[in-house]
Amino acid sequence: MRERTVTTAEHRDPGPGGTWSRRAVVSGLAATPVLLAAACTGGGSGSGGSGRSGKSPAASRAQVVVTPADGSQTVDFTKPVTVAVTGGTIGSVTLTTADGKPVAGRLAGDGSGWTSSGKLSSGTGYRLSVVAADSDKVQTTRTAAFTTGAPAKTFIGSYTPEHGTTVGVGMPVSIVFNKPVTDRATVQRGITVTASPAVPVAGHWFSDSRLDFRPESYWAPGTRVTLTLALKDVEGAPGVFGTQVRTVSFTIGRSQVSVADLSSHTLTVTRDGRVTQSFPIAGGSPQHTTWGGKMVISEKLLQTRMNSQTVSLGGEYDIADVPHAQRLTTSGTFIHGNYWSNPSIFGSQNTSHGCIGLHDAQGASDGGTPAARFYNSSITGDVVEVVNSGDRTVSPSNGLNGWNLDWAAWKAGSAI
Repeated sequence: MRERTVTTAEHRDPGPGGTWSRRAVVSGLAATPVLLAAACTGGGSGSGGSGRSGKSPAASRAQVVVTPADGSQTVDFTKPVTVAVTGGTIGSVTLTTADGKPVAGRLAGDGSGWTSSGKLSSGTGYRLSVVAADSDKVQTTRTAAFTTGAPAKTFIGSYTPEHGTTVGVGMPVSIVFNKPVTDRATVQRGITVTASPAVPVAGHWFSDSRLDFRPESYWAPGTRVTLTLALKDVEGAPGVFGTQVRTVSFTIGRSQVSVADLSSHTLTVTRDGRVTQSFPIAGGSPQHTTWGGKMVISEKLLQTRMNSQTVSLGGEYDIADVPHAQRLTTSGTFIHGNYWSNPSIFGSQNTSHGCIGLHDAQGASDGGTPAARFYNSSITGDVVEVVNSGDRTVSPSNGLNGWNLDWAAWKAGSAI
């Protein structure tokens, strides 16, 4: 059976010699199908007739079957709408949402059937109108209304950063899905990240549940970044569909990039191209070295508990009130205040279990300590680059640290 695409509706008009010819109707001009001319004037809305005085209109021999049936609820939105005709041919079909948005379809070459080709949406009402005629050109019409159901299995993406926030120049867009994604390309096509002023942005899959976006270099200060999630009815894995339709925007603040040199035991802070602060620090000991590389501040905690058991170091420490803590990795690397060590170690020794420490006061009550001053000058998205640590570069997926991949390697992780 030969098929061809019809944008919204397709009409079959009587041509020369009583044969039928087809013409496609331009999309947007066919919200209501034009009824075919009856064999003679007169007749009811459902069929044409002879129009002769004293005789009832003849019923069309064309029989129309619509799937799904009129009045159906919770229809499977992944299956097409079909129209089948016996004893005649289809003249026109119009399928629209309840608010008039058309759905495309294909008419069989012999006019005996029609199948929707446009995607249906879940939880949506639809209206269908069909005009068909038998070999005597007696028309019949059929209308149907139905509603699609919701998918049984769904997935969503949790995103960083939050809408309306101001973040540092190193902040990527990071999306973590609550279900594994097997069709990465389809899901990635449903997500866009744009910047104003414009700059190329690429996605990188770290796993089947995490997709990050970033430009080639750090964002320019003042850039407005917009994340658009158009994942409703996107099939991320067999039978698992997205539900989100959301737009999120955030702003890039001033540029602050700090370098923690663990051989000189110094943290140097550069803001907008100018060195603004320098602090003595203590990094990881030779037994517990600190990761090297570029790390993005992903979380700020005025005080937090740090327990060595959570990082697989047994019972070596349990400090209930670590002040001015800023997270650098998911695995537990922080740059934070330290009130329990002798002040003389800062600027001279690396003694920690992998974190970077600055001198501080217990209770985070003294705003003049090095740890407090650095904490108060920082925002999430700022970059801390660790050098001369004696350890390997941090994994790009350990925290928001994709900057440790060059641009070619980053783009190689895109699914599209």
